[in-house]
Amino acid sequence: MRWVPASLLGLVLCWVAGSAVAAAGATPVLPTLRLASWNLEWLVSARTARDSLNDCDDGKPAALPCDVARAQRRDNGDRAALRAQARRLNADVIAFQEVEDAATAAALFRGYDICITAAPGVQQPGFAVRAELPHRCESPLPLGTVQRARPAAVMTLFPGGSNEVTLLAVHLKSGCSTQALPDEDEGGGSACGILSGQVQALAAWVDAHWRTGERFILMGDFNRAGPDEADPFWQRLDPLGALHNASEGSAFGNCFIGQPFHQYIDHILIDGILARRVRPGSFVKHSYANAQAERYRLSDHCPISVEMAVPGPD
Repeated sequence: MRWVPASLLGLVLCWVAGSAVAAAGATPVLPTLRLASWNLEWLVSARTARDSLNDCDDGKPAALPCDVARAQRRDNGDRAALRAQARRLNADVIAFQEVEDAATAAALFRGYDICITAAPGVQQPGFAVRAELPHRCESPLPLGTVQRARPAAVMTLFPGGSNEVTLLAVHLKSGCSTQALPDEDEGGGSACGILSGQVQALAAWVDAHWRTGERFILMGDFNRAGPDEADPFWQRLDPLGALHNASEGSAFGNCFIGQPFHQYIDHILIDGILARRVRPGSFVKHSYANAQAERYRLSDHCPISVEMAVPGPD
């Protein structure tokens, strides 16, 4: 028999009991889920890292950009430090970005099931979800038509139940963090053009879910500060201002001393119905200990998380 942590077993049992109580018309007492997002900065297998470095030295095409292959190498100590950070995060669901494949994600998030895209390249978004939580990996959501427009990973929690919720893990195009967006990708594959196409596809998905009343959460690296109602990016994604930003009211801080960032670009955005279930004050940016950041190659992003009651009948 597989061992299940007591807290998680309680969560699953409460979910089952809550569904039964809901069916009887009563209001269930719901446990808490911790949702997190974490960009892992070019997390690839040791073999891919080694082969890329050799290919770069030989002047051959490589899976990794050569500057990354030479400067971002991780050894066993780095990977162990990342696993320790994942254990401390102790989240029920993690939306991750920049991971090569399911095997690489599973080596980091032990005890979790993995949902991940399989687009070209080695920077895939996906989800790590506790295996005991009812879930279903869905087909990726295309975000634009050019190759560099990474799709979103899609997962359903509690599929088929009255508390079903759809989660998207996104990693949007970098290089257009503050610039104006064209109405659409005007050709040439510019960063802002790609991002414009991505937000257009996301906005259509969000609108469709609003219209049908389906509950949803968007998580990941948006490569755009905000939400800011004056920014056309956020105006297009959320014209009614109805999405709840989990970090709202939380002061920004870097992951460790010396980082040059000034604003959140990783976000957890929750639809208005689910937002009522967020536990106030539960948003956390999980900084790295400075000694760990100096000794190990972790990531240029640190995890963020929020806690909410398990979705239930409204």
